[in-house]
Amino acid sequence: MTDELPACPKCASAFTYHDGSQLVCPECGHEWSGAAAAADAVEHDEAVTYKDANGNVLVDGDTVTVIKDLKVKGASSALKSGTKVKNIRLTDGDHNIDCWIEGFGAMKLKSEFVRKA
Repeated sequence: MTDELPACPKCASAFTYHDGSQLVCPECGHEWSGAAAAADAVEHDEAVTYKDANGNVLVDGDTVTVIKDLKVKGASSALKSGTKVKNIRLTDGDHNIDCWIEGFGAMKLKSEFVRKA
């Protein structure tokens, strides 16, 4: 089979199949339109943008500033407000900024606690 079918949106089963113009999940019985699934996938890829606390769009390589003191598990002190973080990498998930901070090391931050420098 040359084309990869999407997983079921209801139960995430990988065993989906075509039934005419519909896609069907044999595990939960959910049926959905193949065209709608493709449109949702394109929409999801285009819709992923990360914004800082002020609403500015963040991109990989930006420099940001921490806007409030953040407690760090396992560290003896907090990450202070005003700390500059250079060369960020954006990732999926709850903590969507991957970075290196001098004195702390590798860290993940939430974009809501930073502003673009």
